[in-house]
Amino acid sequence: MPAVPPQRPADGSDPRPYRIAMVCLGNICRSPMAQVVVESRLAEAGLAELVSVDSSGTGGWHVGDPMDHRAAATLSSYGYDGTRHRARQFTRGWDASYDLVLAMDEGNLADLRALTGGAGEAGRLRLFRDFDPDDPGAAVPDPYYGGGDGFEEVLRMVDRSADTLVAALTRELLPAGRADR
Repeated sequence: MPAVPPQRPADGSDPRPYRIAMVCLGNICRSPMAQVVVESRLAEAGLAELVSVDSSGTGGWHVGDPMDHRAAATLSSYGYDGTRHRARQFTRGWDASYDLVLAMDEGNLADLRALTGGAGEAGRLRLFRDFDPDDPGAAVPDPYYGGGDGFEEVLRMVDRSADTLVAALTRELLPAGRADR
């Protein structure tokens, strides 16, 4: 199981939340779906106050737009709420404010490396599906130009990867003896 980069002192003295960014191309399909699912899993694991999750896109043409209606409908059909989402663009310098930046595919990862000057120390800049137990390191395909089944497929990938990510965060943020935090 992959680890998350440790960014907190072992004594738990850092009060800031662990910050994660999910990044795709336009921030209306994949990364906001991942954000919503991961936030839900974090709440279920009792980590919602310890971890902050954002999403953004490497392109800026959808900034301010809601989530794609098909992505929102897919999430809604499984009990998730994507209605609060508004697209944002990942900009130069943001990487410094995140402990972990997860790209949805290799193209997004290359764009992020260009934006951050290759920042990826300690594994902070990675693919989201590095946490997929079925196909680690694979891309989350962009469902935008396809039908509803593509959004279902993305949600299945996101679900699996979110479970593994939250398990890794639990190990990092709640080591033995700190589970009561």
